[in-house]
Amino acid sequence: MAYVQLEPINEGLLSRISDLLLCRWTCGSCCQTCYDCSCCQSSEDEVEILGPFPAQTPSWLVSNRSDEKDGDSDNTTASEPPPTPQERRRSSSETSKSTYSLARRISSLELRRPSSPLIDIKPIEFGILGAKKEIVQPSILRKPYTSDDYFRKFEPRLYSLDSNSDDADCLTDEEMLAKYQLGMLHFSTQYDLLHNYLIVRVIEGKDLPPPISYDGSRQDMAHSNPYVKICLLPDQKNSKQTGVKRKTQNPVFEERYTFEIPFLEAQRRTLLLTVVDFDKFSRHCVIGKVSMPLSEVDLVKGGHWWKALVPSSQNVELGELLLSLNYLPSAGRLNVDIIRAKQLLQTDMSQGSDPFVKIQLVHGLKLAKTKKTSFIKGTIDPFFNESFSFRVPQEELENASLVFSVYGHNVKSSNDFIGRIVIGQYSTGSPESKHWRRMLSSHRTAVEQWHSLRSRAECDRVSSASLEVT
Repeated sequence: MAYVQLEPINEGLLSRISDLLLCRWTCGSCCQTCYDCSCCQSSEDEVEILGPFPAQTPSWLVSNRSDEKDGDSDNTTASEPPPTPQERRRSSSETSKSTYSLARRISSLELRRPSSPLIDIKPIEFGILGAKKEIVQPSILRKPYTSDDYFRKFEPRLYSLDSNSDDADCLTDEEMLAKYQLGMLHFSTQYDLLHNYLIVRVIEGKDLPPPISYDGSRQDMAHSNPYVKICLLPDQKNSKQTGVKRKTQNPVFEERYTFEIPFLEAQRRTLLLTVVDFDKFSRHCVIGKVSMPLSEVDLVKGGHWWKALVPSSQNVELGELLLSLNYLPSAGRLNVDIIRAKQLLQTDMSQGSDPFVKIQLVHGLKLAKTKKTSFIKGTIDPFFNESFSFRVPQEELENASLVFSVYGHNVKSSNDFIGRIVIGQYSTGSPESKHWRRMLSSHRTAVEQWHSLRSRAECDRVSSASLEVT
C-alpha cells in the first residue's frame, strides 16, 4: 500500500482535527493523540460493539477541512510570518505521522467491516404509559324473555298424583297411607341364580278402599273385588295377573310368579304392582299401585315388604290382539288370521275368562258378513290360530272395513264384552290404518301386527263401522 504525504497545512491543523475526531469515535474521553493513546487502539471487541465504519472519510469532514484550509491559509498569509525551515520540517513530520496513523486505522476498519454482523433493527412501538385501558366484557346473546315462557316450563306430569312424583318419593309409607288412604300391599321378591329367574310373590292386601259409584256422589256399600297385575318396567306387555278375590277389602292372594330374566337386567328393572277392582259391567278401576326399583334391594337374599298404595292415573288395559291380513286381487279374497291375544281383561272372577273373537265385514255402512272363533277356556292369554276368508272384489276393497270384537264366553248370560278395533275404511286409529295400507301395498303377502283393544264407546265415537255392528 502506498501512502501519499500531504503538504503541511497551518502547522498541523489537519493532524489535530483528525486526532480529535478519531478519539471521539473510539473513546470519547481521551485527550492524547491517537497513535500515543492506549485506550484508542482497535480490538476485536471494540469493533464488534461499535459496528462498521464508513470506508471513506465522511463528506462533512472533507468539507470542513477544505473550509478551514482556505480560512487558515488566508489568516496565515495575512497575520503570521512565514515559518522557518526547522519549523517547516517539524510540521511536515507531524502531519506525515498523523496522516499515516489515520490511514492505517481506516484501512484496518475497512478490512474488518465485511466480517461484522449486520443487525436489522426494526422500529419499536411504545405505548402511552398514562393511558387507561378500557375493559370490554364479552356480550352474551340472550333470548328475549316473555311471561309465556315461564308457564311453558311446567310439566303437568310432575304435578300429577303418581308414585313417581317427588312428593310420593319423599314420604314414608305411614305418611302415604295417612295421606292417600288406599291401603297397603304385602309382597316379596327373590332371584334364583341357579335357574336365572326372578320370583315375585303377592301375599295379601290390607285396608283397601270401597268402590266408588260412577257419578262420584256416593260410595257403593258393596265390597271390592280386587286383583293384582305384576310387571317389570319398562316392559308392561309381559305382565302377570292374580285371581280375583270376591267382596273383600283385605284380600289374601298367596300367589307366586316367575320372570325369566338375567340377573344384571333384573337389577335395572322396576317392579310395578297394580291393584285393580274387578267390575263385570264396566271398565275395571285401578285402586292404587306400588313401584320398587330392584336396584335398591338385595335380590339374591330376598325380602318381604309392606308398601302403601299410591294413586295412579293409568287406566286398565283391555288387552292386545295379534292379526294377519292378506288380499288376493286375482281371486278377490280377503284372508284374515286370528293368531293370539294377551293380557285380556278378566271377565270371570273364578276362572279368568273364556275369550273368543267375532269378525264382521262392513261394506260402506252396511253389515255384510259375520264370523267368529271358538272360545278358549279359562285364560286371558289365548292362542286361536284360526283363519277366515271373505269375498271382496277389488273395486269394493276401498269401501270395506273389518270389525274385530273380543268377548268373554258366558253360559248363564250374555257374553261379556272385552274390547274392539276396526281396520279398513273407518279405522279406529293410526295403527289400524297403517296395517290396512301395508296390506294393500303387499299383495299375496300376509302382514301381521299387534293391536291394542279399545272400549266400545271409544270405537263408536271414531268409527262409523262400529255403530253398524252389535
